Amino acid sequence: MKITIGKFDPADRQVPVTFTDTGFEHRRRVAAVLTPAGEYDRAATRTRVEEVARGVQRKRAAGAFAVPTDD
Repeated sequence: MKITIGKFDPADRQVPVTFTDTGFEHRRRVAAVLTPAGEYDRAATRTRVEEVARGVQRKRAAGAFAVPTDD
């Protein structure tokens, strides 16, 4: 699964993330990790996003993500 992390938004302390795989794309915002001084911690946020990605993969395998239809 490819993970693309967008720019940190200090207003809501989140990063936009896109998870893609063959025929699959899931976008969501993930809470960023901040240092004790309140600064954005890029490496720790990447680790958190990778944890979220494992959950996305499990949910996808379980069929939790439906393919949109043209109704």
